[in-house]
Amino acid sequence: MRSITHLPMIAFPNAKINIGLNITSKRADGYHNLSSCFLPIDWKDALEVVPSELFEFTSSGLDIPGDSNGNLCVKAYELLKNKHDIPPVKMHLHKVIPMGAGLGGGSADGAFALKLLNDLFEIGLTKGELETYAKTLGADCPFFIDNKPKLVTGIGEVMEDVTVDLSGYELVVVFPGIHVSTKTAFSGITPREPNYDLRATLQEPPKNWQGTVVNDFEETVFAAHPEIQQIKGQLLEQGAHFASMTGTGSAVFGVFGKGAGNTRSSFANLKVWVK
Repeated sequence: MRSITHLPMIAFPNAKINIGLNITSKRADGYHNLSSCFLPIDWKDALEVVPSELFEFTSSGLDIPGDSNGNLCVKAYELLKNKHDIPPVKMHLHKVIPMGAGLGGGSADGAFALKLLNDLFEIGLTKGELETYAKTLGADCPFFIDNKPKLVTGIGEVMEDVTVDLSGYELVVVFPGIHVSTKTAFSGITPREPNYDLRATLQEPPKNWQGTVVNDFEETVFAAHPEIQQIKGQLLEQGAHFASMTGTGSAVFGVFGKGAGNTRSSFANLKVWVK
């Protein structure tokens, strides 16, 4: 059995946003192929691992619904325990990234757990091997292994590096506290190829994205939850160069020029992240 060499160990799993999200086709296995740009953002959870006689998973911060055995951190531990005979640990997750928001927080937690355990026990898994393990946890999990801007296709596992320069802008993410059912989100989707080149468009200023780069889920989700559409409209009215729902919702983000921090006051009763 492997031994722990560095303790304690803490990681900070971060969220992501989707710039564009197009459902291009339905697969024979029931999944859908997509096209999107995944962009990591600094809205972060905290994950700590310490030695323990028995495996234990605890959490604080935002309440995590469901049985902890279904948590991706736990699944990541079980996956590596079965493959590499690692000893028990106590994992504590402090949850900050809202759930059901389209921000990928759960996927990030699982991927960062894999990376943390790999380092902790010096298993020696390569980035590619970690991505393969992450794929078994969930379609978005492999992205968080490299954790850099990616053009994503397939079901989310086919990734290519892409340059997205938002250094001269501020990002405002608004979460209205609404959980969007994935089934509802997909119910109005008709798969089709996008009529724009996402890689080429991302090299243009964000003001050129609006009206070209789209999230296919917005039409269905906005119809079911008009308040989410209202948030997007507010962001654009307040000067966002580009605004969009991320993932299947319900978080909406806006790309602003510098000085967008004042936008936070317009959403006083909602969770708002500004960077």
